[in-house]
Amino acid sequence: MFKDIFGQAMEAMRHNGRRTAVTIVGMAWGIATVVLLLAYGAGFGRAFETIFAQFGTNMIGVFPGTTSEQAGGTKAGVKVRFQMDDVERIAETVPGVIHVAPVLWKTVPVQNDLHSYSWETDGITPELQDVMKMEVAEGRFITADDMQQRNHVAVIGSEAKTKLFSGMYPLGQKIRVNGVSFEVVGVLKPKMQEGDDNLNRIINIPFPTMGDIKDTKYVDGIWMSYHGDHMAVERALRNAMGTAHGFRPTDKNAVFVANIMSQLAQFRIISLALQVLLLFIGVLTLGIAGIGLMNIMLVSVQQRTREIGVEKALGARKRHILMQFLAEALVITGVGGLAGIVLAYAVSKSVGGITFYSAIASNAEAADIYLLISPHIVVIATVVLVVVGLVSGMIPAIQASNLDPIEALRYE
Repeated sequence: MFKDIFGQAMEAMRHNGRRTAVTIVGMAWGIATVVLLLAYGAGFGRAFETIFAQFGTNMIGVFPGTTSEQAGGTKAGVKVRFQMDDVERIAETVPGVIHVAPVLWKTVPVQNDLHSYSWETDGITPELQDVMKMEVAEGRFITADDMQQRNHVAVIGSEAKTKLFSGMYPLGQKIRVNGVSFEVVGVLKPKMQEGDDNLNRIINIPFPTMGDIKDTKYVDGIWMSYHGDHMAVERALRNAMGTAHGFRPTDKNAVFVANIMSQLAQFRIISLALQVLLLFIGVLTLGIAGIGLMNIMLVSVQQRTREIGVEKALGARKRHILMQFLAEALVITGVGGLAGIVLAYAVSKSVGGITFYSAIASNAEAADIYLLISPHIVVIATVVLVVVGLVSGMIPAIQASNLDPIEALRYE
């Protein structure tokens, strides 16, 4: 039976070829719009994920501030200072922590025989490489031996390499940091960098060796990687620091916590809202094509009234007539949908990347928007297409099935 119904549908479509072709084009355009809008929304979300992923999302930084709430007998306005004991405290008491890395920084003169600049120099430990995903492009990173022996070695950013050495091989070269000689042993891969940000100009040296440039008694900040719930880790971190330094854990000004996952979660909400909006717009566009399909099917019902009367006179039941016209609508929808998905894939491949973050940041081409047509997008678009096809085809099909056979045979 279904084979006969499908054959009748194809025959009716061939009989009205031009009208059918126009309707298919409309459905193809509608479904292509849905797919491309969803692909754009997915690409928008992926761009934000890429921006955060360059540093690692399961990462938290804590930095000392000044208390703004009274705690016990201590008045507000007390400056909090971190020491190396706090690094050990975090590693031992905060659940889920994997690596903990203290950081000291200071802006000092950085020179070689040809150039002189004033750049940030960071005293770091080897753990920071894992915490902040600091990938080495040339040479090596700072090691435990460098820490133990207080070696005067430096791992420099990609922009620092370009400005200091102008294309020369940097490894083994000497630079002076605040007048102290250091050997360049590594160059980092470039990170995405906005405007005048100094991210790729930082000079990294072993934490103990930083004592030649700055007092290492107090730590400027502590970065850590972790697994588990980011909010639970942040609460445990604030509790540990509050207990150690005598401030309330609720005092947001006592310590500043950079919870990368929390920030990413906010952008994910924005991305999800955008995708819902784009889906709504796409469904409206496809709905317009569905209205076109409905009108065409209503015209078809009117033109084939006598045919419907003959079929009913020969014993066709309502469900047979209903299925006949519904099948025709679904075939048109299916062909248009397939053509639309193929069109969407072709457009996504031809467009490539849409400038987004690279417009304001260097080395940020990976964070531009790419039209990502994933299987779940195709599934969503197909479900929407089927619903639109059913609704658009059902109304004309019901009208056809309800025709009185005697009146239908009299129709001219």
